[in-house]
Amino acid sequence: MSKRDGRILEILTREHKVEVSDLAERLSVSSVTMRKDLDGLQEKGLVMREHGYALLANPNDVAGRLAYHYEAKLRIASRAAEFVSDGDTIMVESGSCCAILARRIAETKKHVTIVTNSEFIVSYLRDYSSVEVVLLGGNVQRDAQVTVGPFVRLCAEQFLVDNLFIGADGWVDGVGFTNADQMRAEAVRSMAASAGRVVVLTESEKFARYGAVLMRIEKPMAVVTDSDVSPEQRASVERTGVELIIA
Repeated sequence: MSKRDGRILEILTREHKVEVSDLAERLSVSSVTMRKDLDGLQEKGLVMREHGYALLANPNDVAGRLAYHYEAKLRIASRAAEFVSDGDTIMVESGSCCAILARRIAETKKHVTIVTNSEFIVSYLRDYSSVEVVLLGGNVQRDAQVTVGPFVRLCAEQFLVDNLFIGADGWVDGVGFTNADQMRAEAVRSMAASAGRVVVLTESEKFARYGAVLMRIEKPMAVVTDSDVSPEQRASVERTGVELIIA
């Protein structure tokens, strides 16, 4: 995926629907070039065209979200990977930051077992023999490529790990992290029951949002985020007892 494709996906993730001519002007290319870029992204299933507008084909698509703030996500993932040593068994939840973390671990660690409910991560790591990947069973959410439901809990109960790595869709001051999907939030809680600590990977912009479902994780927690987190947001996180780490 080109750098310009990444910028297109960043804009659409932030603004949801944008005129093709506006995208071309912002990225300093002709309308013809922009239409070609969008055609390529549409062939990959990431973008839809609609009466002169472009919009994300599926906001739950992990592959599409990887390009959004990719460099910041890579720094967050690289810092979070420092929690992992050769030979560890860890749990990793679904999401773009978590997928980049899993790839980073596969690139830099040896003999790590990654237990996940993300079908995307399983596919993302298929060429890496440095890690063993265990997919937790359950009902499949096809768009998000993730397993959810009671079987996730039953499978997760078979493991005991030091760290579970998760993403987040938002933050509520004085309460904690939130998720946009009830079933995925429940899967996180099921996995957290088998972990000694939960490490959240998220861009700082998520602290200005909130999802519909509270995580309510009763485990020691840390969050790895980028340097754009504000002093007020930092104080809000630290008041809840969550360790905040800047990547």
